[in-house]
Amino acid sequence: MNEEHAQLNRYSPTCAILLAAYNGELWIEEQLASILNQVDVQVAVFVSVDVSIDSTLEIVEQIAVKDSRVHLLPYGERFGGAGRNFYRLIKDVDVSAFDMVGFADQDDIWMPDKLSAAWKVLSQEGYAAYSSDVIAFWADGRRSLIKKSYPQKRFDYFYEAAGPGCTYVFSASAFTLIKGFVSQNYEGCGKVALHDWLIYSYCREQKQRWFIDHEPRMLYRQHASNQVGTNDNWRAYIKRFNFVKQRWYRRQVSSIATLCSSSSADFITSRSFMIRNFYELRRRPRDVVALLLMVILGLF
Repeated sequence: MNEEHAQLNRYSPTCAILLAAYNGELWIEEQLASILNQVDVQVAVFVSVDVSIDSTLEIVEQIAVKDSRVHLLPYGERFGGAGRNFYRLIKDVDVSAFDMVGFADQDDIWMPDKLSAAWKVLSQEGYAAYSSDVIAFWADGRRSLIKKSYPQKRFDYFYEAAGPGCTYVFSASAFTLIKGFVSQNYEGCGKVALHDWLIYSYCREQKQRWFIDHEPRMLYRQHASNQVGTNDNWRAYIKRFNFVKQRWYRRQVSSIATLCSSSSADFITSRSFMIRNFYELRRRPRDVVALLLMVILGLF
């Protein structure tokens, strides 16, 4: 290591990455490599593997032996979804020594400056949390920009996430709040399937400033095993419409509102509130219209 690089590494910020894995043997090695190769940031990765039927655990064990920056949490608990796995990571990992904390999925590819870009926003611009647009990609070579950086609305956080949780990075102080919230409400959090939505809602309700970057900083892999994936195709629209029709979406909104703002939970999900404030519930214009129509038609 030359002297110039040693100086850079000495003064670069530290970042703890919480990675939830499940049956990820096809992709996790490439994902970990892209995290460990981040520039201008000192990274440590904490991996929680849900009980899997492939070699995910063995792959992470082998990488951890070779690279001391990778830490594997005790194995054997069945979480049944990425959300519960992330809540476990948030509660159990000691991140008190780090400047920032980020989330990672097992199957994406990060651009080398993802964390340094986040650090600039957190440290120089005073934001508590960072997320970004992503580039979805498929095995056949297709790519598509997934835009999440529409202007934030007054109540959008009760009705959607800031984007894929794998783009989220938090300041140390913001994550201290998140950790306390999840630890104190662990069972309740487990009822919310989408950890990224809940965490965004909690931070916004706590008046933590959140920056959504229009510059994509990662490749967001699309495959049959995605728990959520891109929402910009007809198959995804149908899936989400069914979630709404089956009242799953409404139940999630109610659970999130109860956890983050218990005094106004019933108010947030009332039909009159949603119609009066329809423009403030979603960021993307067409989503504003879609939600309003579903509320008016009684589908929500």
